[in-house]
Amino acid sequence: METGENLYSRTNLEGHVTAGGFICDEFGNILIHRHKNSVHWLQFGGHSDGNANSFEVAVREINEESGIFELKLISDKILDVDVHVVANNEKKKEPQHLHYDINFLFVTNNKDFVISDESEEIKWIPISEMLSWLGGTSESKIRISKKVQKLYSEKPEMFKF
Repeated sequence: METGENLYSRTNLEGHVTAGGFICDEFGNILIHRHKNSVHWLQFGGHSDGNANSFEVAVREINEESGIFELKLISDKILDVDVHVVANNEKKKEPQHLHYDINFLFVTNNKDFVISDESEEIKWIPISEMLSWLGGTSESKIRISKKVQKLYSEKPEMFKF
């Protein structure tokens, strides 16, 4: 990563930038999905595929994975940057590497989603249950859950579409 080459491409086998976002509604719910390649419930997101604009990547991934296009960014700030290790994947011929995952927080007025080929299941859950659904054992899941819960409890007006 020190060379700065291919930071937004999965061809960088040391690690690369990925992006995604959490989608909320004005009633205190958040939309999550169980990805086919994971046993965990997650936010929507994916690889940058060469695009250095992480906001655009997050919107593209949410559109593709949930079928929701009616999105409004809750804050002009990045919600969180999570650096995590991705295990070696023999099937994809990818060694262990890092994801520099940039996440945003969105609100929608569209409760209807589509389950894409990338998801096993999608569901709306209360923001207050976010940590337990995300498998709240990692520092990043705890940090992100606290940020969203705090923002919703202190500034619920930001969650209006």
